[in-house]
Amino acid sequence: MKSFIKGSVYIAFLLISTANIFAQTQRTFSGTILTQQFELVPNVTVEVQTSDGNISAVSDAEGKFSLKVAEEPFSAKFSGNNIEPQTRIFAPGEKIENVQIKVVFVVPPVSESVVIQDNSLAPDVERRNETIYNNTLFGRDDQIIQSLNAGINAGQHEGGGKSLEIRRFGFNTDHGGVNGGLKILVDNVQQNQGTQGHGQGYLGNLKSLSPELVQDVSIINGPFSAAYGDFSGLGVVQIRLKESLPNQFTARIQGGSFNTLRGFFAYSPKIKNIEAFFAYEPSYTDGPFESPLRYRRDNVSGNLTYKFDDKTALGFKLNFGRNNFFSSGQIPLDLVASGELDRFGAIDPENGGKVRLGTVGTYFRKELNSGATFKADAFIGRSLFDLFSNFTFFLADPIYGDEIQQHDSRLQQGANVQYLQPYKFFGKQALLTVGGNLHFNQINVGLYPSVSRNPRRKFLPENIDNANVLYTNANAKVNNYAGYVQNGIDFFNGHLRIETGLRFDTFTFDVNGFELGGIVAEKPTEKRNFGGSPICNSSFANPVTPANPCALILDGKESATKFQPKLAVAWSPLERMPITFYANYGRGISSQDARGVVRNSDAPKISTTDFYQAGTSFNSRRVSLVGSFFLIDRSNEQVYIPDDGSIEFAGRSRSYGLELRNSVRINRFLSFNGGLTQVIRAFYPGDFLEINNSRERVIIDSAPHTVANGSFVLSELRGFNASLNWRHISNYRLDAEDENIRASGQDVVDLSIAKRLKKWVELNFSIDNLFNKRYFETQNYFESQTCPTCETGTRIHATPGYPFTVNFGLTFRLGAKE
Repeated sequence: MKSFIKGSVYIAFLLISTANIFAQTQRTFSGTILTQQFELVPNVTVEVQTSDGNISAVSDAEGKFSLKVAEEPFSAKFSGNNIEPQTRIFAPGEKIENVQIKVVFVVPPVSESVVIQDNSLAPDVERRNETIYNNTLFGRDDQIIQSLNAGINAGQHEGGGKSLEIRRFGFNTDHGGVNGGLKILVDNVQQNQGTQGHGQGYLGNLKSLSPELVQDVSIINGPFSAAYGDFSGLGVVQIRLKESLPNQFTARIQGGSFNTLRGFFAYSPKIKNIEAFFAYEPSYTDGPFESPLRYRRDNVSGNLTYKFDDKTALGFKLNFGRNNFFSSGQIPLDLVASGELDRFGAIDPENGGKVRLGTVGTYFRKELNSGATFKADAFIGRSLFDLFSNFTFFLADPIYGDEIQQHDSRLQQGANVQYLQPYKFFGKQALLTVGGNLHFNQINVGLYPSVSRNPRRKFLPENIDNANVLYTNANAKVNNYAGYVQNGIDFFNGHLRIETGLRFDTFTFDVNGFELGGIVAEKPTEKRNFGGSPICNSSFANPVTPANPCALILDGKESATKFQPKLAVAWSPLERMPITFYANYGRGISSQDARGVVRNSDAPKISTTDFYQAGTSFNSRRVSLVGSFFLIDRSNEQVYIPDDGSIEFAGRSRSYGLELRNSVRINRFLSFNGGLTQVIRAFYPGDFLEINNSRERVIIDSAPHTVANGSFVLSELRGFNASLNWRHISNYRLDAEDENIRASGQDVVDLSIAKRLKKWVELNFSIDNLFNKRYFETQNYFESQTCPTCETGTRIHATPGYPFTVNFGLTFRLGAKE
């Protein structure tokens, strides 16, 4: 027995000694995967080959990796999706802890679904991942766009179902399509609608977007990519949706202030080689208004992707939405200040609208063995839009009021193809991108004077001869054909990247319709007046008056083509210091409303935006900083105003300023992110005003010059995720000639908290406008008459921002797939 005990002790001693010797011969191989611009890169495979075999690891969300290797020479191979593979040899005495591994993308992240971490910043591109959309309760659909920040100021016109007004870089794009425009796409489907019933580039289709389905967002801060054309002058927002969900069943139920109720229900099956989901989102809210919004939305979304292998996939998507709402419109602030009207009151409670829309699409992607990638997608969409508004109350029609119905019935088709070919240029890594776009629209669009939502006000006896009561209708076909090429080359082992591009867009405009003021034409397309008098001599009659009762016939075809050059340079001069210098130039375009094109064919059909940007970025493990200067030159522009059928002609315009952004990781749980866009000046270079015997430049109005944001983000602290978000805009001019007529600014703070109770259930809580700030969103300065006998006056009209608003919710995630 003693011999057995001694033997066991001896064997144990040998095992411990062997383990200690083995441990002493082991060392840690660790580091961070970066691009040459010091952006952190996750999901890179690190494969180490030793004498005992191969071991591997994958870089985490911060680009980090770590594994144990023997005290001997070894080779490490670094590879990943769209990354040029590289192999490095490490000697026994060489430092192998906390190393920096620089990788080169053969396909840039903007072109492919490659995720670079959000805390790595660059002047030209910003990115948002899915975290904010998974953890935040969105009580209003507008908040999806407000969450983008990036110097974008978005304000509601009517408090609910209407598209936001977008302002950026000192320009007011209206609803997304004028003064350069902001192009927004969802899975490559353009959301901006040209020749729209309410405004050029209208973004109302975003109401059918469910935030829980957002995978990531790329924001290009200018027209720097050749892949995008129309409405891209002030940047491009590409929203990419998920192809499947991590759980088979997902449900979110929430409720809150102002009778707000919302749900999200999704099923995502676990099937081999298939990524799929089907989701439904219902919501309802009355808002804080005295006349309740009665805003009801229903959205249905789905996806089915079949993966033939790791490199080939074919998919189908669908999205259907409907909404109905009432609204209080924009109310006169002088009546609010005097106490005659509550800031949540209304003069015409019949404002509002209804929308029906649907889009189905298909997409195909193929990665070739050569490293090339081919992508193609196509879609068809159908929408019905009716908006009821009363901006001027009783100014044009003192009997029945100025309510109008704006109608848009639209069928659209689109297709995109793109081929990306990595290649070597005298040993340098290069990427050639060639692509094309088609976008066709068939539209019936009109403006109908209405009363109590009955679109027959023009036909009432008192209005037959009222030239101020406009009635319009048109059928329009607007087609866009485009092609582009972009080429990027890396020099000096990726320290210098030069990218050039060229794009062309051709538009055709075909319009058949009329605009009617004084007399309603019996058959307007025959160019007759109502009394059966002889046909008007001109297709474009003089302005309608009782003495000249002809309808203005819109009947014509026009076309136009524009080329758009691109140039980008990124230089990282130092190997260890994470500093990169950037210079970017791009020309963007904005098409005009087809009715205005045909009505005034000599005016610009396409406006251009020349965008210059220069800046630098610093990206370390804990701190990322970006600073840049911008100069924006816009060409002449013709703007058709659907609200009254008028045409406004804007001369050349210019804006310049600076942007600052930061991301600071305070510790493993807490981070701070912020941004500032400061317009130094925005003006019309060729226009001057004579004021006090001096010439002064005409200033661009209706957009703030300071837009800022900041947020503290708490991540995965004992199951808690939270964010405290602040957004700010300065006050700004509403009149080009009088600097004292100004819109008020705003400072708003929102709080969002999520607590994981179990693996399958999460408690959500949010407060919008935490400090109950009194503010107004969209503000405009124009003439109105608030009652039939009231005096007319030019005044500021505004939509109030939401007060202190609370939402609670529960999120259930069942059937985890991994």
